[in-house]
Amino acid sequence: MTEKSPKTAVLLINLGSPDEPTASALKPYLREFLSDRRVVDLNPIFWQTLLNLVILPRRSPKSAARYAQVWMKEGAPLKVYTDRIADKLRQRLQEKAVNADVFVGMRYGNPSQVEVFKAIHNEHGFDRVLVLPLYPQYSSSTTASVSDAVSKAMQQMKSHPKVRFIRDYHTHPLYIKALADQIREHWAKVGPLGEKDRLMLSFHGMPVRYCREGDPYPKQVRATADLLIKELGADPTKVVLSYQSRFGKEEWLKPYSDDTVRELVGEGIERLDVICPGFHTDCLETIEEIGLELKETWQKAGGQSFHYIPCLNDSEASVSLVESIVEDELRHWPE
Repeated sequence: MTEKSPKTAVLLINLGSPDEPTASALKPYLREFLSDRRVVDLNPIFWQTLLNLVILPRRSPKSAARYAQVWMKEGAPLKVYTDRIADKLRQRLQEKAVNADVFVGMRYGNPSQVEVFKAIHNEHGFDRVLVLPLYPQYSSSTTASVSDAVSKAMQQMKSHPKVRFIRDYHTHPLYIKALADQIREHWAKVGPLGEKDRLMLSFHGMPVRYCREGDPYPKQVRATADLLIKELGADPTKVVLSYQSRFGKEEWLKPYSDDTVRELVGEGIERLDVICPGFHTDCLETIEEIGLELKETWQKAGGQSFHYIPCLNDSEASVSLVESIVEDELRHWPE
């Protein structure tokens, strides 16, 4: 690194994806993900036995088939959109002569967050790292896990950089406006909500036990939902909040998205528009689980019109949001 190279590294973190949509690629990815004690905190001896002997052999082929349905030419959607955000952010910062460069790391899979963090300092010579997990709402199973990985990386380094960590952005004005504009753009195409129409805000779920133990996630979800409804000027009775992606037998946050769509059909609702505000970029859990699986659940229950509204991805509003967050942090980070 030359003396003119950027001084601060911006490290964008996302959850991660397998290298390819195959069972052989899914197995190590799922093993790393499901071995994280922040994600599953059951007795490790019991859980690792169950994971390696039962869950991975069964789930890997099934997950591979699901990923194959959403795989893009450039790779997994989550990684593709995260890389695009990084490229656009880097260009904007360069145009403004901001003394920073942008890197991407994945909490699970490649490129490994731990390895990227170490390389930023050891190989590229940056002495400051601004870590931005692309999780709008804080959660112990996502944001805190990223923080754990940063600590792990620093434990493996003889010298490590100064670090600033962005905890969440669930009420950021540009985040709320970007979501609202995404919904408005959709409504401009298909028409506003009628009396028998609903907007569903589907967030990733988590075990209720985590919340009882102090995780602020559901409170931040509610805050995001309230601000979004206000920004839209929508009738609150036509907006439904739900939780998706549960697994296991433990009770998770309710109402569940799949149960909710069945109830809505039973109430005579004819059209359902769904957006996932807890995901910055589209991924398996949005495109496949909501756009395909939840749509099928809706149709089998007798529902009529179903629309999935994409995440912010690498849109102009998305990049402007990330740019604003980064510039604000850098502005308040003394030399």
